[in-house]
Amino acid sequence: MGAPAKAARIVLGALIIQEKLGLTDEEVVEQIRENPYLQYFIRYGEYRDEEPFEASMMVHFRKRLGLAELSGINELIHSTHCTRKSGSPSTDKDKEDKGSGSGGGSEKRGKLILDTSCAQADIHYPKDLSLLNEAREKSERIIDRLHEPLKRDEKKVRTYRERARRDYLKAAKKRRLTSKELRKAIGKQLRYVRRDLQHIESLAEKSSIERLSGKEYRDLLVIGEVYRQQEQMYESGTKRIEDRIVSISQPHVRPIVRGKAGRPVEFGEKVSVSLVNGYSFIGRMSWDNFNESKDLIGQIDGYRKRFGYYPESVHADRIYRTRENLRYCERHGIRLSGPKLGRPRKEIEREEKKQMRQDELVRNAIEGKFGQGKRRFRLACIRGKLPETSGSMIAMVFLVMNLEKLLKEVFLRFLWGLILSGLYRHWRRFAYNLVG
Repeated sequence: MGAPAKAARIVLGALIIQEKLGLTDEEVVEQIRENPYLQYFIRYGEYRDEEPFEASMMVHFRKRLGLAELSGINELIHSTHCTRKSGSPSTDKDKEDKGSGSGGGSEKRGKLILDTSCAQADIHYPKDLSLLNEAREKSERIIDRLHEPLKRDEKKVRTYRERARRDYLKAAKKRRLTSKELRKAIGKQLRYVRRDLQHIESLAEKSSIERLSGKEYRDLLVIGEVYRQQEQMYESGTKRIEDRIVSISQPHVRPIVRGKAGRPVEFGEKVSVSLVNGYSFIGRMSWDNFNESKDLIGQIDGYRKRFGYYPESVHADRIYRTRENLRYCERHGIRLSGPKLGRPRKEIEREEKKQMRQDELVRNAIEGKFGQGKRRFRLACIRGKLPETSGSMIAMVFLVMNLEKLLKEVFLRFLWGLILSGLYRHWRRFAYNLVG
């Protein structure tokens, strides 16, 4: 009885177009309306000079195709390509037969590369002082909203917003702020926020809390938690707390301590990725920091389910070389790259040193894949506001990179076929005659 649902081809095609061209939601709709090639890509039978859908539908598309759905599409595309490339279709039973052996006697082929990265969320660098100032400003707007039905009968409560703003700017504009001055400024903002929360609680008894919109009510809950965390850190004199909120608009974002030079802390979703023959697969995503060494066994099992055999070698950071992972790899005859556990030896054999160098060169491929996602695509700045839509955008980045890899292989195979068939020579002569 309602509006008809959009076809899956339109949903997936619009998301691919957005990620490939780096467009906003409004620009995607406009580009599809103007470009007949993009309309053919989403399987329109004829050119239509009309908007295919509302720009706000892109949010629903990202909710509809989450991480599980996009990972399934990624697996389907890769398995179909591998089947056509080998020329003989392989069933699930064949994969089970290939990988049915145990220990070192099972078949092993290929290399598995593992690493993790952080997909940076689109938030400004969080500071306790600026976070409290934002909480104070939002709480003042909530007070204004709750006071509207009472403005004829009662005088608005005092919030001292001008003085609070002046105190914040006095500290924020200083080029060098001592720890004592910072603590004093944070204490003032905490008291302002506490006063506003008390006023909101008293106004909610007189006015109706239902006057707040869904976003304002959610902000009120987040502000209360931000105040609790900041007060606890202020009283204890620490700068660390569990499930720390760094953004009021995106309270699910957590600080991820990476320990890298120039950027020791990142704010976004941590992604565990495996790379096989240039194709990347997401193994795990989480807003909370996790130890990536726990994912090695799961990634190897996923490799075996995907291809039907274990990898010959696994190339990863030193953090993956735990005793549990080493025992697992030794039990299945898999070589795990990196030095041995324990104190580093003074003298390393020439062949071992050469092997370690070669393993590092192999592992550079996944660093390049992360660089491609962050420089060419939008992995360095995820603009999704919801946790589910952010995960969909991250999964779409890796799906589009795999599609680009697939298209390059198809084009090279087509070009090589032309060379072998002799048509390339005639085509070049025809091109020269056409130009000349």
